[in-house]
Amino acid sequence: MGRAGAATRRRLALGTAVLSAAALLAVAVPQEAQAATGCAGRKVRTLHFATGSVLVHKRGGYVCAVTVPEKPGTKRQMSVSVRARGGRAVVDSGRFAHRAGPVTVHAGKRCVWVTGKVSKSSVSSGWILC
Repeated sequence: MGRAGAATRRRLALGTAVLSAAALLAVAVPQEAQAATGCAGRKVRTLHFATGSVLVHKRGGYVCAVTVPEKPGTKRQMSVSVRARGGRAVVDSGRFAHRAGPVTVHAGKRCVWVTGKVSKSSVSSGWILC
């Protein structure tokens, strides 16, 4: 085969290495995001309010939400809820330092209503993701 065959093998090996690295990055990034919020799937909304934010993720027919405070580290009253139209709300409420949630509902193709609260400030989405 000679030089031409060796060069082709090197190019194939380099291409395989680049594709493998890209695949590893594609898999690693969503897992890091999931570890930070506890929700699987892609982030579809961020609902900001004075003392924090609610991060809304979607994967398949499931919607997941987490409330995070603007300044984490101090325990304070927090809550998060998600309700699919026609269903009951799933709620996590209590005194937390870093986040309330995650809470997940199966929404299918139905709209969802998301709320979040940190201390006395809150947000309510109205019907979204319809």
